[in-house]
Amino acid sequence: MANTQKTLPTNASVPAFLAALEPTRRREDAHTIAALLQQVAGCPPVLWGSTIIGYGQYPTKTGPWPRLGFSPRKAQHVVYLMDGFDGHADLLARLGKASTGVSCLYVKKLADIDMDVLAEMARRSWALMAARFPG
Repeated sequence: MANTQKTLPTNASVPAFLAALEPTRRREDAHTIAALLQQVAGCPPVLWGSTIIGYGQYPTKTGPWPRLGFSPRKAQHVVYLMDGFDGHADLLARLGKASTGVSCLYVKKLADIDMDVLAEMARRSWALMAARFPG
């Protein structure tokens, strides 16, 4: 049985998804992250599945995936930097209170991090992914 991608781009409204987030701080933080990532990517957001806001896309073995994205989860926001964190050690040291997974940056609230550092991390990730997967 072949791998089938479960999370795909949808036609759902990103503004409506963001507007429905609760509590207020989570919604406000999500709007801030969405605006920052859209500025970095230079393209509009797309809702992938029911909870991931993605920008651009690149090919994977199972299908397309966003080049950059985030998910405003209940416990914390997850920012997806698809290049991982090997090239971000200098920035992670200055970012503030956050944790990482393979390509996931976990942030409980934006007040805990330096937004300029997050923006630079997103720019680096976007540039690297664009170089790896042009077009």
